[in-house]
Amino acid sequence: RGARDGDMMRCAYHGLAFDGSGACAHTPFTGQPLDLARVEVLPVVERHTGLWFWPGDADKADPSLIPDFSFLDSDRPLHRGHIRMDASYELVTDNLMDLSHAEFIHRDSFGVNGSLLTCGQHEVVQEESGAIWNNWTMPDSDPPAWAVPMLPEGAKTDQWLHMRWNAPSSLALFIGLAKSGTDRKDMVVPPMADPHILVPETGTSTHYFYTHEPTPESFALLEKAFLEEDHPMLHAQQQAMGEADFWDLKPVILPSDAGAIRVRRRMMQLRRAEEGASA
Repeated sequence: RGARDGDMMRCAYHGLAFDGSGACAHTPFTGQPLDLARVEVLPVVERHTGLWFWPGDADKADPSLIPDFSFLDSDRPLHRGHIRMDASYELVTDNLMDLSHAEFIHRDSFGVNGSLLTCGQHEVVQEESGAIWNNWTMPDSDPPAWAVPMLPEGAKTDQWLHMRWNAPSSLALFIGLAKSGTDRKDMVVPPMADPHILVPETGTSTHYFYTHEPTPESFALLEKAFLEEDHPMLHAQQQAMGEADFWDLKPVILPSDAGAIRVRRRMMQLRRAEEGASA
């Protein structure tokens, strides 16, 4: 553990200071560098209001692989959130890439009022870049509960929920809600775009980073959805699976799992390619 000291990081235990190359540039005992002391250095790029680091082979670090989160570069005020999830990053990814779970787990928070089941149109699209989109469109549908007060009684809406995944675990959710029949031009609320970025902590735990509007109502809604609804379910899944491999458990695959399964297969391909390159 340590803290930034000018352009160096200083160890909180013995006070050794390390420069950007990882070398010990100063010791408080002699005021001199200490050649024998060195820390690991990871390539880091500052982009889209975040720090992106590469934990693998530094020679393979490629900033062009950083996903497009340029929607975060606006002046729109946002609160940055973080949750530690007691589940592997792949289980959390499964959750995010199957938006139909909103009809059940999130029924009391931001569920979509049955629209996914009654009129939802689902497609999964993979781009040449490798990005995978899991898209739901609900035309001429009943509005979600949170939007009902904004509309005339009985009004219909056109809704869309698009989740984008970039390897290994950077996701972005795009949400739209417009008055029905207006070709998505008469928006009930401005289109929303939010990051859902996952960083593995261990094989069974994940750091989950996200943003939301800086209002008490938004904070309370997301805290309920993530901590009271998603987290208990994902933790229970992880406990049931233990250390078993996902595919060895022979999971039942539902049509709504198409996006999540496409991501898992893509990750298998990437791992095999990486293993082959290092063999």
